[in-house]
This record gives sequence, C-alpha cells and structure tokens, in this order.
Amino acid sequence: MEAFSQFKKIPFYIQAPMVLLGLVLMVFVLFVLADILIPLAFATLIAILLNPLCNRLQRKVPKVIAIMLTMLIAMVLLVSLLYFLSSRIVHFFDDLDAIKLKFGQLLHDLQLWLSDTFGLTIKKQEQMLNEAANNSKAVIGQTLSGLLGFLSIVFLIPVYIFLILLYKPLILNFFYEVFSEEDQHKVGEILGETKSAIQSYIVGLLIETTIVAVLNSTALLILGVENAILIGIIGAILNLLPYIGGIIAITLPVLMATVTKDGVTTQILIVGAYLLIQFIDNNILVPRIVSSKVQINALISIIIVLLGAALWGISGMFLSIPFIAVLKIIFDRVDGLKPWGKLLGETIPTEYMGQLKRLRNRKVAT
Repeated sequence: MEAFSQFKKIPFYIQAPMVLLGLVLMVFVLFVLADILIPLAFATLIAILLNPLCNRLQRKVPKVIAIMLTMLIAMVLLVSLLYFLSSRIVHFFDDLDAIKLKFGQLLHDLQLWLSDTFGLTIKKQEQMLNEAANNSKAVIGQTLSGLLGFLSIVFLIPVYIFLILLYKPLILNFFYEVFSEEDQHKVGEILGETKSAIQSYIVGLLIETTIVAVLNSTALLILGVENAILIGIIGAILNLLPYIGGIIAITLPVLMATVTKDGVTTQILIVGAYLLIQFIDNNILVPRIVSSKVQINALISIIIVLLGAALWGISGMFLSIPFIAVLKIIFDRVDGLKPWGKLLGETIPTEYMGQLKRLRNRKVAT
C-alpha cells in the first residue's frame, strides 16, 4: 500500500504516461486471454454467490460433497428455468407459419410504400436486400464462432466453480500473504466488502429480474400479445444489461404486436406499459432490492458497459458492473487511489464549490 503513496509523489507528467501504458497493457491482456478469463470471471461471481450455501452444507458433510451438492442444487434450478423457457419457445414455433404470413404482408406493404414515396422499385429493393444478406455472411460466421465459444464457456464454468470453492482457503491465504502485516487489515476489509457487495448485487438482480419478468408478462397478457410470457421473461433478462437492454426489451413485444395485430394501438400501449415498468424498476426496485453496497454513477456505468461490450461482447456487458464495483471497493480502501473511488461513486463533492467562491471573493476584494 505504501507504493501508492510513493507513486503519488511522482510528477503528474510522468504519472499520466505510466497509467496510460498500464491501462493499454491491461486491455491487451484482457482481450488476448478472453477465452480463459471470461469463464473464470463468471465462475468467480457464481462461486461467491454459492459460497454461503456451501459453507452451511460443509458443517454437516465433507467439503467435496458439500461443493457437489451446492452445484447440484444450482444446476437443478437452472435446468428448471431452461425447461420452462424451452416449453414457451416450442409454443412460439407453433404460431410461426401465421407470423410468417403476416410478416410477408407487412413487408409487401412496406415495399409498396417505399416505391411510392422514394421511387425505389421493388426490384431495386430486392437487390439491396440481397447485397445486405451477402455482407451479413461474415457476421453470421462470427455469431456461430461466438456460439461455439459460449458452449465452451458453459462447460468450463462448472469446473472453475468447483475448483474455486475447493481451493478458496488457498486463494484467500495468498491475498493475505502477498501484502505486509500492517496492510492485512485493509486486505481483509477489501475481501469482505467485495464478497458482500457481489452477493448482494447478484441476489438483488435475481429478485429484480423475477419481478420485472412478472410485470412484463402481466402487461403483455392484458394487452393480448402473442407469447407474452416468453417475451416478458426475455425482456427481463435483457434488462440486466444496464441502460441498453431496456431499449432492446421494448422492441421485441412491439415487433410481435406489429406482426400479429392490426393498427398501432397495441404498440403504443406496450411502449407506455414498458416505460411505466422501467420507471418502477429504476426508482423502486433497484434502490430497494438490488441495494448494492457500492453505488456507481450513471456516467461511469454507461461508459464501462460500452467498454465491456467492445472488449468482451455481451459477456463484457454483464461483467462490467461487478468489475467496476470491485475496483471502487479497492480504490476506497487505498489512500493513493481514493480520488478514483470518488470519481466512480455517486456522491458529488461540494468542497470545490466553496473553494471557487473563496477565489472569486479574493478577486473581487483585490
């Protein structure tokens, strides 16, 4: 920890290049080792979430059996959710022919409108669509490779979770021993705060997602939207992506209503209902249920989510907020990094306002 105080004494014009170089190297390593680090990061979060249950079981059974039982319970819950979603997806494909027919009619009407309004002939439109389809082949290839990567992550994560829970004492002991004795108290605070923040964050997200899924599905059922429950659950899962997921979630039911219903009344009501749900989520559910001990301001949240998406794709968007929350815990506990912790937080300081007033008063007096 003393190294940070020594680093702070270095002139800023030397600090800045060193910090910038360190950030570039860190981003490069994160990008190159993404296939290893992404499943490891997800496994670490899940292992922290499952740790309390594992500790309880460990009081009654040996450690290895406790870990296996913990993972079995988690797998049963996950498989139950996937089975429920798959049953709704099967029901969605039952109506696929009718949806295709309606979509074809809408597409034909759109082609006629484009032809009459902008002078684009139907043949020219079809040519443009064919060119777009050819250009999208590379994107499809990237998507398939991403899917294969996702499957590899799914198989790696359980192995990582088991090993992290098994070697937890070894990992914690490393963090304590790598620092000097006078800094071990701060290390203990950081580890405890990190565990508590991640657990409360993930549990809060699960509760919030369940409530949002119920609200979405109820609203869509009342409005008579096809496959309301499936779309409502998908919208709640997309809502886990801060700021961006909510926008995408509104698009799905609007498209479904456009394809299956006439007029625009249902679409307007869907947008109104989802905006109301978003208001409830942002002003009631998130502050009271998610209740993470680390509050990140909206500007940093948006930036870190976009950076996570650019670095690790969808996985990076999910991992970005827990990652920056852990960083803030560390920054708040290290003297040389406290300004960075304040920059990430929601508390807006007022001291500089007083300093500005004093400077203005001095100028006026002179």
